Amino acid sequence: MNESVLAQIERQLPGLSTAEGKVARLILDQTQAVARCALAEVAKLAHVSEPTVIRFCRSIGYDGWPDFKIKLAASLMVGVPYVHSSLRAGDDTAVLAAKVLDNAVSALLRVRNDINADRLDTAIGLLAGARRIEFYGVGNSGIVAADAQHKFFRFDLSTVAYSDTHTQLMAASLLSPADVLVAISHSGRSKELLDAVRLARANGCPIVAITATNTPLAQMATVLLRADTQEDTDIYSPMISRLVHLALIDVLALGLALKYGNNASKVLEKTKQSLRDRRA
Repeated sequence: MNESVLAQIERQLPGLSTAEGKVARLILDQTQAVARCALAEVAKLAHVSEPTVIRFCRSIGYDGWPDFKIKLAASLMVGVPYVHSSLRAGDDTAVLAAKVLDNAVSALLRVRNDINADRLDTAIGLLAGARRIEFYGVGNSGIVAADAQHKFFRFDLSTVAYSDTHTQLMAASLLSPADVLVAISHSGRSKELLDAVRLARANGCPIVAITATNTPLAQMATVLLRADTQEDTDIYSPMISRLVHLALIDVLALGLALKYGNNASKVLEKTKQSLRDRRA
């Protein structure tokens, strides 16, 4: 399949426009790298506009960049599209389990080695002094936001998690410099989430962003907690990125507990006690 996709590009290269030809040559020269890139990254590498990349895809017979990228990834045998980047169709259960768990461990180790303690201290300080903490995420990141709210409210803090984009916009309009917004996104490019973050920023609300480096969300953050993974969620189901985000939320929660000292233990004991009588 690999040869057929690249051969198709080579065959149609003479008939492409000059700008589209730049995209074609980039793909032929850096095939593996392009298979992992987002649309904006490809345009930047080829020194063309994003619409030009889309036109190139359509010129050679695809519906657009997502369609072309999926076909290219499948042809390179980088994984099973929409399932997992490391899995092959013939993998047995033992191999499947090993690959999934090994990928998760490797991703967590990369993030651990990349941790910026100063940024963590700043984020924890903001959270400790906040009047109200709001967690925003969309899709899978919305699940992480809900998990964060579940952890933080037990410190007797005013916290809430929103995954609905309309609610995020309304809530963000009410945030102030006394509050903190924690925005969670693997891609860092969700337009609705960025709109809410932009609105909160305009109100002077500090933004703690858990996202990848060099994304629009990262650029808008007051404090960026880098969550760089090699997972391409345009093609594969989010797995590794979700685990990394959850781990960073745990780091923030435990950092907050240490900052509160004995008071945190006393508050957490109350929540534990409330559950003891509910257990068989």
